[in-house]
Amino acid sequence: MSDEPREFHKPLRRPASTFDRAFAAEDPAEVSRVAHVTASALLSRVRSDPEGEVVDRLVAFTDHHGIDTIAELWSRSPARSLPGALWRLYLLQLMIHDDAQTAALLYERGRARLASPDDVVAGAPTPAGPDELTSLIDEILRGVFTGDFAVALDRAASFSRVEAAGATDLADDYDAAEPDRATAFTTRALRLSTYGEDLTACAALWRRDALT
Repeated sequence: MSDEPREFHKPLRRPASTFDRAFAAEDPAEVSRVAHVTASALLSRVRSDPEGEVVDRLVAFTDHHGIDTIAELWSRSPARSLPGALWRLYLLQLMIHDDAQTAALLYERGRARLASPDDVVAGAPTPAGPDELTSLIDEILRGVFTGDFAVALDRAASFSRVEAAGATDLADDYDAAEPDRATAFTTRALRLSTYGEDLTACAALWRRDALT
């Protein structure tokens, strides 16, 4: 082993505004096969033996390695599939980690706006500041590997809907004075709302043993 110091490569991070980026593939059939095989193998292996250190590494994966490795495997999978669900969970985590301050603002605005149990299902404390939301999304992702998978998906779906409601509320505030910013928040709201629908559908499929 060489005694020379290795060059440190900072993980590539994606800003929250581009957290739904798609990645190209030369052979869609092969990419789909690899995505489903890797997602199923990873989940089965970890859930059958949820060693704490392994789960910790998976929860902190994007902090240390960025999102590109996961994107190459799962980003082109159908939304209502196992790799598609895992991809969206990691995207939600990355969105919070990258800008927890904005996420906390959206969550509190969404919590006040929504007349639904989504805030309770998601499980955030009151109030939910940046640190609390970061811990919450990590806890949800941890539940994917160590708890009830469908419950973790339902919590992530509810979390997405609360954030979407907050983004819509904030977009309304900016609509007259800063239309570009309003449009950005509206786009985020639509994307998060779609994520909520897809993750809820994935939870239902998992309970029927039909999420592949």
